[in-house]
Amino acid sequence: MAGFATDFGDLLQSAEQLTAEFAQATPLLFRAAHGGSGGGAGAGHDLPRVERNLSQLVEAGQQLLTQATRGRRAGEADPSARDEEAEAAILLGSRGVDLPGLKAQLASLSRAGQTEASAPLEALPPTDIAGFLRNERENAILSVIEETRSETLAQVERLHWGAVSAEWEQDKRRILHALGGPPGPGSDLLELTRSIRPERSRVHDSTLHAGRSTLDHEEVAYAQVVSRYNEAVASGGGSLKPDLVDHFGRLFQPERDQEVSALWEITRSLVRNLPPAPNQASKIATWRASDVCQKAVVQAAQNYLEADFKKFITTTVFNNMPKAQLGGIPGTYQLVRSFLKVQIPPNTPGLEDGLIDGAPVWAMIFYALRCGDVKAAIQSANQAGQGLSDMTKFLTEVNTSVDQRLTPHSDNIVKLAYRRSIRSTTDPFKRAVYCLLGACDPSDEHNEIATSLDDYLWLKLYQIRGDDEIASSHALDHLTLTKLQIQMSEEYGESHFNAYEKPLLYFQVLFLTGQFEAATEFLFRTNRFRAHAVHIALSLFEIRILLLPRNIQAALLSRESGDRNPLRRLNIARLIMLYVKKFESTDPKEALQYFYFLRNERGTKDENLFMSCVSALVLESREFDLLLGQLTQDGTRAPGLIDRLQNSPGDSQRVIELVAQDSEQKGMFEDGVKLYDLARKHDKVIELLNKLLAQVIAQPASVESRRDRLQRQSVDVAKRYRSLGHGASKANIESFYLLLDLMTFFDLYHMKKFDDALDTLAKLKLVPLLVSEIDLMVGNFRLLQEEIRRNIPDLLLSAMSILFAQYKQSKSATPGRGMGQDGGRERHLDTLRDRAKALITYAGMIPYRMPGDTNARLVQMEVLMN
Repeated sequence: MAGFATDFGDLLQSAEQLTAEFAQATPLLFRAAHGGSGGGAGAGHDLPRVERNLSQLVEAGQQLLTQATRGRRAGEADPSARDEEAEAAILLGSRGVDLPGLKAQLASLSRAGQTEASAPLEALPPTDIAGFLRNERENAILSVIEETRSETLAQVERLHWGAVSAEWEQDKRRILHALGGPPGPGSDLLELTRSIRPERSRVHDSTLHAGRSTLDHEEVAYAQVVSRYNEAVASGGGSLKPDLVDHFGRLFQPERDQEVSALWEITRSLVRNLPPAPNQASKIATWRASDVCQKAVVQAAQNYLEADFKKFITTTVFNNMPKAQLGGIPGTYQLVRSFLKVQIPPNTPGLEDGLIDGAPVWAMIFYALRCGDVKAAIQSANQAGQGLSDMTKFLTEVNTSVDQRLTPHSDNIVKLAYRRSIRSTTDPFKRAVYCLLGACDPSDEHNEIATSLDDYLWLKLYQIRGDDEIASSHALDHLTLTKLQIQMSEEYGESHFNAYEKPLLYFQVLFLTGQFEAATEFLFRTNRFRAHAVHIALSLFEIRILLLPRNIQAALLSRESGDRNPLRRLNIARLIMLYVKKFESTDPKEALQYFYFLRNERGTKDENLFMSCVSALVLESREFDLLLGQLTQDGTRAPGLIDRLQNSPGDSQRVIELVAQDSEQKGMFEDGVKLYDLARKHDKVIELLNKLLAQVIAQPASVESRRDRLQRQSVDVAKRYRSLGHGASKANIESFYLLLDLMTFFDLYHMKKFDDALDTLAKLKLVPLLVSEIDLMVGNFRLLQEEIRRNIPDLLLSAMSILFAQYKQSKSATPGRGMGQDGGRERHLDTLRDRAKALITYAGMIPYRMPGDTNARLVQMEVLMN
């Protein structure tokens, strides 16, 4: 026992020594495990001691065993994996590696690198360095791919919606342009589309299609005038042209429609005062820019504004007779004096040089000039006495001169007086009179007396000087018509004049300043005045003062290189087509009349634009007989509406031929047949009929089918050509009659009249029914036209079907009684076999590629017959 005691004592001592050494080594292990070099959180604390008794150790061992067993039952591939993991933890822990923390870090990195679209990585992330780096590399690649994919999708979406938006913008511009131009403020596409919506006509005329016309009462009235005008032009030539402006203007009297009447009054005033335009369209732009034409435009605009103002003051005076005190002496002087008594009190401050007959003298002179009566202005200056003797002299010079201008000497005196003293005068009428006579200070708006747009325009027009006048006077500040046009249309423009609320006002501004094309195009964009704009443009076009683009495809309003600003060109062809588009399908007669205005215009391919429009009109409305005429029983053509607008029958013939060619090019062969027949192009009629018949002759006949319609049309043509003669070629006419005979054969075949069908086929000599005819028929095949050849397969199948049907019928018939007496059935069967053999042999010898199933079906029926 002592030995055992000694041994246990030694063991106890050794254990205590180990415990002490373990306690000393614990801080070092703790720091090594946590990467520390000194004191820290765990520097002064021992690792937790495990103190268990034997029963606790046994229980812990049983738990570990149970966990290991459960893991193996759950399908753990390697039972020693848990032991290996423990060993790895002990090994790495001795080297200062925290294995559980490292596993958690790797797992988090792997999950962060994965994307929604990428496939999941391995269930167990790699624990070695190579695997870790490979995983990181794959994650980086997947991240780049996902980022690129997202950016690509975003870019594709942006491009897609950008393209959609651009396409919609383009369609919107095209629709708005087709409807006449860009919409104004407050308008929308719905309002524009309403303008072209068909409306029931309120005026019924025998010349219109009652009950379905889309023309309103104003458009009907215009169309009637256009029709009479065109007939007069076509019958009498250019020298007898009626005054289109006057005829249009008479339709709208002031008491009926004051606004439209004013439109035509403005047009009439300017057109009648312009010098003759050149006959060549290429010279119109130069003519419009010349001093002669511009002076005429300015003078005509002045005359209109002066006449209109005189009407205004007359109305004002007669509405205020007690205050006006007009008196019984007629004349502008008395009228202006009475107007001033109504409008301007005599004691108005700032007025200079006294009164005459109770009215301010300078106001009398100004309003006399405003009425266009220079003599009344001279009378007013004379009444003022010697104080206005110089003004009397100046006004007398203006009255006696041809162009109503001062001499250069007097003009310089007026300008000098204006700069010295008149500019600062308190009398606005005096300042305005000097500005008018000497064209001084054109930038002065004269707001005190120019209370309306008409007054403002008249003041500006009166101060306009031509290039020759500017050069002679050496003026530094001057106003030309070009400057005024730019100011009105570009500097001010539609928004300044509130054009879409007051369209007639802006039209007047543009038209009176010589911008006819821009004024007409603007008015066309307003629904209320669209028809009036078209007919104003037609009036200007007929007297050759309208600027037209060289390219017929140009926009409605365009500008070409070389044109001085701000002149524009109006595409009259596009204007007419846009206007006619509304009613061409319901009122083709009226549409034809408007297209006649384009009789001298050329298209993009140098074709006559009138003929091209008529062709499209005929094919769109399908009013062949109404527009082009129709054939009578004797083969002559009854005239149509087109003949009223042509100077010779040859012109109508060319129009009909063009319509026929267009219908053929568009694949409308049935219409082409009718039109070529109307144009007496017999060879084209037969050629098209051959093409059409070749497509349908093998089909079964049915009432009102395409085949039935073509058959009736072809029979009618054949009878007429046979009785009245024709100009078709021999090859085409022979193929035509042969196709009609083939149509008869197929009719008999479908009606199961087999004997009659075979008799017809034997007479046609197209396919052999005897072996001896094979060589002859093969030789004739090369002479056939393509329209006949393409029907040979159907012809062979039909003939073979007839033979096979007869064979079955004869085969099933009861034979005659008696030996050797079968009623000739065998001979008949042999004949049918010989015929079938002839057809098979012919099909194999002709140089034509049959459809794939044709030969098979022929051979099958021939085999069954043998």
